[in-house]
Amino acid sequence: MKAEDIGARLRDARMQRGLSLRSVAQALGVSASLISQVETGKTQPSVSTLYAMVNHLGVSMDELLGVTPSTQPTPVVGRTGPVLPAVQRSSENPVLEMENGVHWQRLAVGEGGPADALLVSYDPGASSSIEGKLMRHSGIEYAYILEGELTLQLDFDTHVLGPGDSLQFDSVRPHLYSNNGTAVARGIWFVVGRRQQNQAMPTAPGGEATKGAPLSSAVDVLRAMDELTG
Repeated sequence: MKAEDIGARLRDARMQRGLSLRSVAQALGVSASLISQVETGKTQPSVSTLYAMVNHLGVSMDELLGVTPSTQPTPVVGRTGPVLPAVQRSSENPVLEMENGVHWQRLAVGEGGPADALLVSYDPGASSSIEGKLMRHSGIEYAYILEGELTLQLDFDTHVLGPGDSLQFDSVRPHLYSNNGTAVARGIWFVVGRRQQNQAMPTAPGGEATKGAPLSSAVDVLRAMDELTG
């Protein structure tokens, strides 16, 4: 997925909501120049910047990637709701490349499923925020490291994770990922319950529960990015 494609979709979403570059930049605490560079594809956003932008604009990950579900849910005997027994080939994985060497591949997930599934890789020196800012969002985060070495800063603690190591924590806790090693770090990520928690989160005082509403606190990161499957 090219940076200009991602930027164009973010720009379209901003314009559809009648938001100016300056208002978005002020809401996210970044410069209008950075937003402009992301929208024109001149720079790739960091993980934290992308999270904040899609949250503020109310864009789902599938909308950002231009993914359209090709099948309808198929009823499965013995289950209370529809299930998508989909197979997704590796060549079909939507890929999102972010600033300084962070790559996401969206894995196969059922439409409306409870988990966000990603194959995540960090190049040597890559971080979820080059500014060193910790992020937080709703949901419970699970990950299993396949290869390389990844450093997790969680609250005031630092953990160095290698192949076979796993993690689990409430994603509302401030966290930051970085690869301080010399090889690519790669792992499987699942964020469970984020959609349900986002829907249940109360509106901040003086805020409005509408798409495009300004971020009121760090806890609201990913509020409008309520699902990866559109």
